[in-house]
Amino acid sequence: MKKILLVLMLGAAGYASAAANMIPLWPEGVPGQRNIGPEKVGDGYTSNVSEPALTMIGPAVDHPNGTAVIICPGGGYVRMATAREGDQYATWLSTLGVTSFVLKYRMQEYGHPAPLQDVLRAVRMLRSRAAEFGIRPDRIGVMGSSAGGHLAASAGTLFDNPAGRTGAALDNVSARPDFLMLMYPVITMQDPAAHAGSRKALLGAAPSAETLNLMSLEKQVTPATPPTLLIHTQADTAVPVENSILFYQALTRNKVPAEMYLLEHGGHGMGMRDGLGTSSLWPRRAEEWLRDRGLLNQAK
Repeated sequence: MKKILLVLMLGAAGYASAAANMIPLWPEGVPGQRNIGPEKVGDGYTSNVSEPALTMIGPAVDHPNGTAVIICPGGGYVRMATAREGDQYATWLSTLGVTSFVLKYRMQEYGHPAPLQDVLRAVRMLRSRAAEFGIRPDRIGVMGSSAGGHLAASAGTLFDNPAGRTGAALDNVSARPDFLMLMYPVITMQDPAAHAGSRKALLGAAPSAETLNLMSLEKQVTPATPPTLLIHTQADTAVPVENSILFYQALTRNKVPAEMYLLEHGGHGMGMRDGLGTSSLWPRRAEEWLRDRGLLNQAK
């Protein structure tokens, strides 16, 4: 618990220089760029994104382990909880020797497939420039919360889908993450467990049956989906726990290594909040999972 509290206290201080570590995702020009006005940043949230980017947060220990995590904050594809579900996670991961990259992705102003293109571009960019960032190309994971969890799971299931390609040279680099960490994720786009707000923001008011099926990610799991950690709570009344259960069942059917913690306390968007009983200890469980998979071992 002391480590978690330390992470929370360090969060704000560690991000004074975050802007200096900003990496544009599309330096050659954003695909289908639109004039949507200025980006909005404040109170720990980011919205109206038109220039996707990664913010790099390096390891806080002397011996980085070469593992990288792309972090997708949640917010219903309307905004991103950058502080609570981006910066805090990155600060915690830094204490484990992990290099984090908080993803700023396009949302409702663009809709599908723009967010998918952004997260897959992030994986491809890190893999192609792994030596530059001091990471291993075979240790690139994606972590996401809520709608950011949907985006992370999209990366793990749709990494070869044509919708995620733009014709750029980097399309030739593998976009498959090496692991996923999903916090109270949106998974399905079909009732009764769907989160209606995320569905509308991403797919519009009247998506086709084909699109609903494609973006219901429990239906897109294959044996190639990467190992996955799922964390969700019974108390989540915004995104039903059935979302994680559906994904876990699909992973199990396809013999994909998976671990799931279904906890009692903690509403939606709990982040790394203290005072939620065993739910506040999820970072310990996640650290154990990362360690068990060898992802915290020192790079060789």
